[in-house]
Amino acid sequence: MISSIKIERISPNSTIQDAGRPEGLLFGLSASGPMDRRAFLNTANALDGQGSQSVIEFTMLGVEFTYSGPPMECAVDGGEFQITQNGEVKNWPSLLLLTGGDRVSITTGRAGNYGYIRFAESLDIPLVMGSKSTNLAAGVGGLDGRALAKGDEITFGEGVVLRENAGFAKPSNGRTGNVVRVLAGLHADLLGPQMWAALFEAPFKISNSIDRMGFRLNDDRRRFDISAHKNIVSDAVVPGDIQILGDGTPVILMRDHQPIGGYPRIATIIDADLDYVSQLRPNTEISFVSTTLEKAHKAMMGA
Repeated sequence: MISSIKIERISPNSTIQDAGRPEGLLFGLSASGPMDRRAFLNTANALDGQGSQSVIEFTMLGVEFTYSGPPMECAVDGGEFQITQNGEVKNWPSLLLLTGGDRVSITTGRAGNYGYIRFAESLDIPLVMGSKSTNLAAGVGGLDGRALAKGDEITFGEGVVLRENAGFAKPSNGRTGNVVRVLAGLHADLLGPQMWAALFEAPFKISNSIDRMGFRLNDDRRRFDISAHKNIVSDAVVPGDIQILGDGTPVILMRDHQPIGGYPRIATIIDADLDYVSQLRPNTEISFVSTTLEKAHKAMMGA
Protein backbone atom coordinates (compact mmCIF):
# COMPACT_ATOMS: atom_id res chain seq x y z
CA MET A 1 0.00 0.00 0.00
CA ILE A 2 1.36 3.43 -0.98
CA SER A 3 1.32 5.95 1.84
CA SER A 4 0.32 9.55 1.23
CA ILE A 5 -0.75 12.79 2.82
CA LYS A 6 -3.36 15.28 1.64
CA ILE A 7 -2.90 18.95 2.49
CA GLU A 8 -6.13 20.25 4.07
CA ARG A 9 -4.81 23.70 5.03
CA ILE A 10 -1.43 25.36 4.68
CA SER A 11 0.09 28.79 5.24
CA PRO A 12 1.44 30.83 2.30
CA ASN A 13 4.90 30.14 0.90
CA SER A 14 5.23 26.71 2.54
CA THR A 15 7.50 24.47 0.48
CA ILE A 16 9.38 21.21 0.11
CA GLN A 17 13.01 21.55 1.25
CA ASP A 18 16.03 19.31 1.69
CA ALA A 19 19.69 20.18 2.35
CA GLY A 20 19.62 22.30 -0.81
CA ARG A 21 21.94 22.82 -3.79
CA PRO A 22 25.32 23.86 -2.32
CA GLU A 23 26.80 24.35 -5.79
CA GLY A 24 23.76 26.09 -7.22
CA LEU A 25 25.49 29.46 -7.56
CA LEU A 26 27.77 27.92 -10.20
CA PHE A 27 24.62 27.82 -12.34
CA GLY A 28 23.12 31.13 -11.20
CA LEU A 29 20.80 29.59 -8.60
CA SER A 30 20.87 30.04 -4.83
CA ALA A 31 21.36 26.94 -2.68
CA SER A 32 17.88 27.15 -1.05
CA GLY A 33 17.45 24.53 1.68
CA PRO A 34 15.86 25.03 5.12
CA MET A 35 15.56 28.51 6.60
CA ASP A 36 16.27 27.05 10.06
CA ARG A 37 18.85 24.30 9.56
CA ARG A 38 19.01 23.50 13.28
CA ALA A 39 15.31 22.58 13.37
CA PHE A 40 15.67 20.74 10.05
CA LEU A 41 18.43 18.56 11.53
CA ASN A 42 16.53 18.07 14.80
CA THR A 43 13.76 16.29 12.89
CA ALA A 44 16.39 13.96 11.44
CA ASN A 45 17.81 13.28 14.89
CA ALA A 46 14.34 12.48 16.22
CA LEU A 47 14.10 9.74 13.60
CA ASP A 48 17.57 8.41 14.52
CA GLY A 49 19.02 9.55 11.20
CA GLN A 50 16.53 7.50 9.21
CA GLY A 51 13.82 9.13 7.13
CA SER A 52 13.12 11.36 4.20
CA GLN A 53 15.93 13.65 3.06
CA SER A 54 13.25 16.21 2.20
CA VAL A 55 10.78 17.87 4.57
CA ILE A 56 7.74 20.10 4.51
CA GLU A 57 8.79 23.59 5.58
CA PHE A 58 5.66 25.47 6.66
CA THR A 59 5.36 29.13 7.56
CA MET A 60 3.82 31.01 10.48
CA LEU A 61 0.16 29.99 10.08
CA GLY A 62 0.96 26.27 10.11
CA VAL A 63 -0.43 23.32 8.18
CA GLU A 64 -3.07 20.60 8.42
CA PHE A 65 -2.92 17.25 6.66
CA THR A 66 -4.60 13.85 6.55
CA TYR A 67 -2.46 10.72 6.42
CA SER A 68 -3.29 7.51 4.51
CA GLY A 69 -1.30 4.30 4.78
CA PRO A 70 0.21 1.87 7.28
CA PRO A 71 1.69 3.22 10.56
CA MET A 72 4.57 5.63 10.00
CA GLU A 73 6.48 8.06 12.20
CA CYS A 74 6.99 11.75 11.56
CA ALA A 75 8.99 14.35 13.48
CA VAL A 76 8.09 18.05 13.85
CA ASP A 77 10.27 20.93 15.02
CA GLY A 78 11.04 24.61 14.42
CA GLY A 79 9.67 27.78 15.99
CA GLU A 80 7.09 27.38 18.77
CA PHE A 81 3.88 26.05 17.25
CA GLN A 82 0.80 24.24 18.57
CA ILE A 83 -0.02 20.75 17.30
CA THR A 84 -2.89 18.28 17.58
CA GLN A 85 -3.31 14.75 16.26
CA ASN A 86 -6.97 13.83 15.78
CA GLY A 87 -7.83 16.72 18.11
CA GLU A 88 -5.47 15.58 20.88
CA VAL A 89 -2.87 18.15 21.91
CA LYS A 90 0.73 17.00 21.49
CA ASN A 91 4.03 18.43 22.70
CA TRP A 92 6.11 20.72 20.52
CA PRO A 93 8.53 19.58 19.15
CA SER A 94 7.28 16.02 18.84
CA LEU A 95 7.67 12.57 17.31
CA LEU A 96 4.29 11.27 16.12
CA LEU A 97 3.13 7.80 15.08
CA LEU A 98 0.67 8.22 12.23
CA THR A 99 -1.98 5.65 11.32
CA GLY A 100 -4.38 5.65 8.39
CA GLY A 101 -6.98 8.41 8.61
CA ASP A 102 -5.06 10.52 11.14
CA ARG A 103 -5.44 14.27 10.88
CA VAL A 104 -2.59 16.47 12.10
CA SER A 105 -3.12 20.19 12.64
CA ILE A 106 -0.33 22.68 13.35
CA THR A 107 -1.22 26.28 14.19
CA THR A 108 0.59 29.48 15.17
CA GLY A 109 2.34 29.43 18.52
CA ARG A 110 4.28 31.92 20.58
CA ALA A 111 7.28 32.40 18.33
CA GLY A 112 8.93 31.51 15.05
CA ASN A 113 8.28 31.81 11.32
CA TYR A 114 9.19 28.30 10.10
CA GLY A 115 8.46 24.73 11.13
CA TYR A 116 9.40 21.33 9.70
CA ILE A 117 7.75 17.95 9.20
CA ARG A 118 9.99 15.00 8.34
CA PHE A 119 8.46 11.61 7.61
CA ALA A 120 10.06 8.21 8.03
CA GLU A 121 9.58 7.51 4.32
CA SER A 122 10.87 9.53 1.41
CA LEU A 123 8.67 12.18 -0.21
CA ASP A 124 8.01 11.16 -3.82
CA ILE A 125 9.26 14.42 -5.32
CA PRO A 126 11.54 14.59 -8.40
CA LEU A 127 15.13 15.73 -8.06
CA VAL A 128 16.13 18.93 -9.86
CA MET A 129 19.88 19.55 -10.02
CA GLY A 130 20.36 16.91 -7.32
CA SER A 131 17.85 18.36 -4.84
CA LYS A 132 14.14 18.40 -4.03
CA SER A 133 14.34 21.91 -2.49
CA THR A 134 11.88 24.48 -3.80
CA ASN A 135 13.20 27.84 -4.98
CA LEU A 136 10.06 29.96 -5.32
CA ALA A 137 11.89 32.90 -6.90
CA ALA A 138 13.25 30.72 -9.71
CA GLY A 139 10.28 28.34 -9.90
CA VAL A 140 12.55 25.32 -9.44
CA GLY A 141 12.19 22.10 -7.43
CA GLY A 142 9.52 20.79 -5.07
CA LEU A 143 6.05 20.57 -6.62
CA ASP A 144 6.58 22.23 -9.99
CA GLY A 145 8.60 25.01 -8.38
CA ARG A 146 5.62 26.38 -6.46
CA ALA A 147 4.42 26.70 -2.89
CA LEU A 148 2.31 23.92 -1.40
CA ALA A 149 -1.45 24.43 -1.62
CA LYS A 150 -4.67 23.07 -0.14
CA GLY A 151 -5.61 19.85 -1.92
CA ASP A 152 -2.05 18.77 -2.76
CA GLU A 153 -1.44 15.05 -2.32
CA ILE A 154 2.08 13.80 -1.72
CA THR A 155 2.96 10.11 -1.87
CA PHE A 156 5.90 8.34 -0.21
CA GLY A 157 8.60 5.92 -1.28
CA GLU A 158 10.97 3.86 0.82
CA GLY A 159 12.72 5.09 3.96
CA VAL A 160 16.28 6.24 3.40
CA VAL A 161 19.46 6.89 5.32
CA LEU A 162 19.95 10.65 5.58
CA ARG A 163 22.95 12.03 3.76
CA GLU A 164 25.63 13.96 5.61
CA ASN A 165 24.98 17.69 6.08
CA ALA A 166 28.54 18.60 7.02
CA GLY A 167 28.22 22.10 5.58
CA PHE A 168 25.62 23.15 8.15
CA ALA A 169 26.71 25.39 10.97
CA LYS A 170 26.15 24.20 14.51
CA PRO A 171 24.18 26.37 16.95
CA SER A 172 26.36 28.51 19.20
CA ASN A 173 25.86 30.05 22.62
CA GLY A 174 27.86 33.16 21.73
CA ARG A 175 24.82 35.23 20.74
CA THR A 176 23.01 37.26 23.41
CA GLY A 177 19.28 37.93 23.06
CA ASN A 178 18.46 39.44 19.67
CA VAL A 179 22.02 40.73 19.24
CA VAL A 180 23.38 39.10 16.08
CA ARG A 181 27.06 38.88 15.13
CA VAL A 182 28.27 40.24 11.79
CA LEU A 183 31.44 40.49 9.76
CA ALA A 184 32.29 43.53 7.64
CA GLY A 185 30.63 43.17 4.24
CA LEU A 186 32.19 43.47 0.82
CA HIS A 187 31.36 47.19 0.62
CA ALA A 188 31.86 48.25 4.25
CA ASP A 189 35.01 50.24 3.38
CA LEU A 190 33.30 51.83 0.39
CA LEU A 191 30.39 53.05 2.54
CA GLY A 192 32.80 54.44 5.10
CA PRO A 193 33.26 54.39 8.90
CA GLN A 194 30.24 56.60 9.61
CA MET A 195 27.75 54.18 8.03
CA TRP A 196 29.56 51.19 9.56
CA ALA A 197 29.21 52.74 13.02
CA ALA A 198 25.54 53.57 12.32
CA LEU A 199 24.83 49.85 11.90
CA PHE A 200 25.46 49.33 15.62
CA GLU A 201 24.11 52.53 17.18
CA ALA A 202 20.50 51.36 17.74
CA PRO A 203 18.26 48.34 17.06
CA PHE A 204 16.30 47.79 13.86
CA LYS A 205 12.92 46.06 13.62
CA ILE A 206 12.02 43.12 11.42
CA SER A 207 9.44 44.47 8.95
CA ASN A 208 6.30 42.74 7.65
CA SER A 209 8.14 42.11 4.38
CA ILE A 210 9.86 38.79 5.03
CA ASP A 211 10.20 35.69 2.87
CA ARG A 212 12.74 33.10 1.80
CA MET A 213 14.56 35.71 -0.34
CA GLY A 214 15.10 38.28 2.37
CA PHE A 215 14.00 40.08 5.53
CA ARG A 216 13.56 43.85 5.20
CA LEU A 217 14.39 45.89 8.29
CA ASN A 218 12.61 49.00 9.50
CA ASP A 219 15.03 51.81 10.30
CA ASP A 220 13.27 54.83 11.80
CA ARG A 221 16.57 56.71 11.95
CA ARG A 222 17.09 56.36 8.18
CA ARG A 223 20.80 56.04 8.86
CA PHE A 224 21.97 54.78 5.45
CA ASP A 225 22.40 57.05 2.44
CA ILE A 226 23.92 55.21 -0.53
CA SER A 227 23.16 57.90 -3.14
CA ALA A 228 26.87 58.12 -3.94
CA HIS A 229 27.24 54.35 -4.32
CA LYS A 230 24.46 53.25 -6.70
CA ASN A 231 26.69 52.34 -9.63
CA ILE A 232 28.74 49.53 -8.11
CA VAL A 233 29.37 46.42 -10.19
CA SER A 234 26.98 43.51 -9.54
CA ASP A 235 28.66 40.49 -7.98
CA ALA A 236 27.85 37.32 -6.05
CA VAL A 237 25.93 37.51 -2.78
CA VAL A 238 25.58 34.98 0.05
CA PRO A 239 22.92 34.23 2.70
CA GLY A 240 23.26 36.63 5.61
CA ASP A 241 24.48 39.59 3.56
CA ILE A 242 22.94 42.86 4.76
CA GLN A 243 22.22 44.75 1.57
CA ILE A 244 21.32 48.47 1.51
CA LEU A 245 18.68 49.31 -1.09
CA GLY A 246 18.58 52.57 -3.01
CA ASP A 247 16.19 54.19 -0.53
CA GLY A 248 18.43 53.20 2.40
CA THR A 249 16.40 50.18 3.51
CA PRO A 250 18.57 47.34 4.90
CA VAL A 251 17.65 43.81 3.79
CA ILE A 252 19.01 40.55 5.21
CA LEU A 253 19.43 38.13 2.30
CA MET A 254 18.12 34.64 3.07
CA ARG A 255 18.22 31.14 1.52
CA ASP A 256 16.56 32.00 -1.82
CA HIS A 257 18.55 35.20 -2.35
CA GLN A 258 19.24 36.43 -5.87
CA PRO A 259 22.56 35.05 -7.19
CA ILE A 260 24.11 38.49 -7.77
CA GLY A 261 23.39 41.97 -6.43
CA GLY A 262 24.16 45.54 -7.43
CA TYR A 263 23.42 47.21 -4.10
CA PRO A 264 26.17 47.58 -1.48
CA ARG A 265 26.44 44.99 1.31
CA ILE A 266 27.59 46.61 4.51
CA ALA A 267 27.85 43.43 6.60
CA THR A 268 27.25 39.66 6.64
CA ILE A 269 25.57 37.81 9.50
CA ILE A 270 27.75 34.91 10.61
CA ASP A 271 26.54 31.47 9.61
CA ALA A 272 25.96 30.30 13.19
CA ASP A 273 23.42 33.10 13.83
CA LEU A 274 21.43 33.06 10.59
CA ASP A 275 19.06 30.22 11.58
CA TYR A 276 18.10 32.21 14.67
CA VAL A 277 17.40 35.30 12.56
CA SER A 278 15.09 33.31 10.27
CA GLN A 279 12.73 32.70 13.20
CA LEU A 280 12.42 36.38 14.26
CA ARG A 281 8.88 37.53 13.63
CA PRO A 282 7.86 40.93 12.22
CA ASN A 283 8.14 43.87 14.67
CA THR A 284 10.86 42.05 16.64
CA GLU A 285 13.92 44.18 17.41
CA ILE A 286 17.29 43.05 16.13
CA SER A 287 20.71 44.54 16.87
CA PHE A 288 24.13 43.82 15.41
CA VAL A 289 27.58 43.49 16.91
CA SER A 290 30.86 43.21 15.03
CA THR A 291 32.92 40.03 15.39
CA THR A 292 36.06 38.52 13.86
CA LEU A 293 36.46 35.83 11.24
CA GLU A 294 38.23 33.61 13.78
CA LYS A 295 35.30 33.87 16.21
CA ALA A 296 32.84 33.26 13.37
CA HIS A 297 34.65 30.02 12.48
CA LYS A 298 34.58 28.89 16.11
CA ALA A 299 30.87 29.67 16.35
CA MET A 300 30.23 27.66 13.18
CA MET A 301 31.80 24.64 14.89
CA GLY A 302 29.65 25.14 17.97
CA ALA A 303 32.49 26.47 20.13
